[in-house]
Amino acid sequence: MLFNSYEFIFFFLPFSFFVYFYLNQKHWTIAGQAFLVFASLFFYAWWNIIYLPLIILSMTVNYTIAKKMIVYEEKSKMLLIWGIVFNLSLLGYFKYMDFFILNTNRVLDTEIPMMDLALPLAISFYTFQQIAYLVDSYRKQTKAYSFLNYAVFVTFFPQLIAGPIVHHAEMMPQFAKLRNKVKNYYNIALGLFIFSIGLFKKVMIADTFAIWATEGFDIAESLTMLDAWVTSLSYTFQLYFDFSGYTDMAIGIALLFNIKIPMNFFSPYKARNIQDFWRRWHITLSRFLKDYIYIPLGGNRKGSIRTYTNLFTTFVLGGIWHGAGWTFVFWGMLHGGALVIHRLWSQLGFKMYGFIAWFITFNFINIAWVFFRANDFASAIKVLKGMFLGEWVMPVSWTLSEWSKIFANETYVFAWIIGAFIMVLALPNSMQLKEKFKPNGFFMLFTLLCFSAIFMLYRKSEFIYFNF
Repeated sequence: MLFNSYEFIFFFLPFSFFVYFYLNQKHWTIAGQAFLVFASLFFYAWWNIIYLPLIILSMTVNYTIAKKMIVYEEKSKMLLIWGIVFNLSLLGYFKYMDFFILNTNRVLDTEIPMMDLALPLAISFYTFQQIAYLVDSYRKQTKAYSFLNYAVFVTFFPQLIAGPIVHHAEMMPQFAKLRNKVKNYYNIALGLFIFSIGLFKKVMIADTFAIWATEGFDIAESLTMLDAWVTSLSYTFQLYFDFSGYTDMAIGIALLFNIKIPMNFFSPYKARNIQDFWRRWHITLSRFLKDYIYIPLGGNRKGSIRTYTNLFTTFVLGGIWHGAGWTFVFWGMLHGGALVIHRLWSQLGFKMYGFIAWFITFNFINIAWVFFRANDFASAIKVLKGMFLGEWVMPVSWTLSEWSKIFANETYVFAWIIGAFIMVLALPNSMQLKEKFKPNGFFMLFTLLCFSAIFMLYRKSEFIYFNF
């Protein structure tokens, strides 16, 4: 069930909202929590019910191990190791087994048959979330929650499929607060406002750029220089508006239930260096990588060489987390290398200001996204070759026929790209608008204008990060 679908917006979400608060109004708080877990599991099973037992098994095992750590303190380290092995084994089997077999066959010239495993939805997100919980349990930073509390934390449907990657300390206390079990009309208005912004981002902007990105990456056999830059920029903007749109919708939906999900984006394309980019892009993933990989590896506490190694390793692992493919590994290597160069540059006392710093940072990110999007290196090289060595050919028209049919007039790719630059560089982002929100006529009109994107839901598409 997609956030950007009629069945979710007009049936599942209203039904879940009213039943949850009705149960709490009757002071049946346990029943309310149980219903929220049931609704979330139903939401998850809507995609493919065959993987419902997997998430239930994952929750049960992780919760049991966390509880055992409290009872058997002397064995907590061994329990933590077994818990991490269990989580990574599940993730490795379903997400990376075919990748491992493929590369084994290439290297050893074997013919091991592929397993053709379908990737269980959200496995990367709920696995990381639960690993963090296990590590914090080992560090004695968790409280004695019931299994129902834990299940709500893991399965809460707004963030279940594609994050943000939430932390137990910022989520579980919210579900326990009595005041959060009563309808809050300000939160409802604010939630609908943020949800509508996210819906507009996804349906009106991301799905439009997706057409041009798909054409360049997957359909065209060769690209002129202009075509290639349109292709790469289209994906750069598609990815941002798609993923940040999902996060906005998740934040908005959670607010309807009086739950505050952490911010995940803050104008990342305004960044003037790669470190600043990762403080603004997929913030909760950056937090996880820092707290549970970079710092345990030693962080910056063991000298410069070790710091550079830890940075690079962390982002290579981040690339692998995104997908089972060498293009994702290379993308992680690019960002890890860029962070090492930035840190070395800063330590040497060099500085770069203003437009040049932004220009270099943005173009590096745009080029790196080519490997993130491409199905293989051949596809990535096709786009990059077009961007830097392609023939300069002025197109007869920059119109897109499919979009023209929808609006009965011509729409120009160049205008869309300029408009996207203005939106991400000059206009306030959704989190800044969230802070300025007031339940008045202006914001109501703004909400309705964004919510008008529902008229485009017939061209239904999944969110990009569902693939990860």
